[in-house]
Amino acid sequence: MRRFEGKRLLLTGATGGIGAEAAKRFASEGAQLVVTDIDGDACDELVARLDGRHLARELDVSDEAAWASIVAEIDAHGRLYGLVNNAALATMESVVDESTQGWNNVLAVGQTGTWLGMKHAGALIERSGGGSIVNVCSILGTIGVPHSFAYHAAKGAVRGMTKSAAMYWAEAGVRVNSLHPGYIGTPRMLDRLDDPTFRQITVSKTPMKRLGTLAEVADAIAFLASPESGFITGAELYVDGGLTAQ
Repeated sequence: MRRFEGKRLLLTGATGGIGAEAAKRFASEGAQLVVTDIDGDACDELVARLDGRHLARELDVSDEAAWASIVAEIDAHGRLYGLVNNAALATMESVVDESTQGWNNVLAVGQTGTWLGMKHAGALIERSGGGSIVNVCSILGTIGVPHSFAYHAAKGAVRGMTKSAAMYWAEAGVRVNSLHPGYIGTPRMLDRLDDPTFRQITVSKTPMKRLGTLAEVADAIAFLASPESGFITGAELYVDGGLTAQ
């Protein structure tokens, strides 16, 4: 199945676990990718691992001028079909322990960066004739835990911004949906499972009693980005093993 044959998609935070897996999935289905991350060298390495025919660009998603520049470059190459806003930053601090600097950094990437992606790349998708925006959110945009206060704030904002943008573009052919992973087997997550307390919080509280896989998240991203979800906009798709259904 090659649902993205000839379609250009832009991914942010493309070199991490979920981003890289999504890039691999899109490439396997014929997409022409623009992979971006704050680490430009890692983007180059990712493109080399795929097949070398995609664009790799360093991008600070909190920098509006950087967004304007990369979108202008894409526009010069032709149409843009899709955007996956995956870049995020997290701290583990509580409501009383979070610092102003930590708060500002997390929101600059996860909230402002997602908005700027929609503002600039979304406008190009509209000019290109329509397509799909997938905002990678989190279960922590919906439920609460005592830590990661700033991350909750950023992801809660992404959840709301997604719905507003979906309504704005509803008649213009640009669909906007949010994806909410639960506890997924990223390298960072697997490292943290050595802590028995953290394992109790994650795996034991997930009804399916396991971590999700990167491939399962990439499947969901690809579905929301593809024409198969053509009548879905403003929706929230949870990939969480039933955690938020409790």
